[in-house]
Amino acid sequence: MSDLDEIRQKRMAELQAQQAAMQNQQQQAAMQAQQQEAQRQQFEAQKKQILGQIMTSEARDRLSNLKLTKPELVEQIELQLIQSAQAGSLRGKVTDDQLKVLLRQIAGQKREIKITRK
Repeated sequence: MSDLDEIRQKRMAELQAQQAAMQNQQQQAAMQAQQQEAQRQQFEAQKKQILGQIMTSEARDRLSNLKLTKPELVEQIELQLIQSAQAGSLRGKVTDDQLKVLLRQIAGQKREIKITRK
């Protein structure tokens, strides 16, 4: 019986070590997720601040309304505006009319998919 008890104790120690290692990995993964979320929030705050400086309120309103239906398009436009501002190619704030022109240009670049039925 002592051999059986030894085997049980060894197996129990192994299981406890595995469980401790798994808990440690889960904690590390949770910390990484929190760090990534904090970085994303910081990026979004910076982006919002920059857009507030380079756009009129009407243009920001239009983008926020459009973000509800086409978030990918808005993300692309926001990044393009920020890059233009950082490059120094923007003169003054982006107005609603200028934003409309930009939207038309970007929307025109997308491929049109046609489906024909026979």
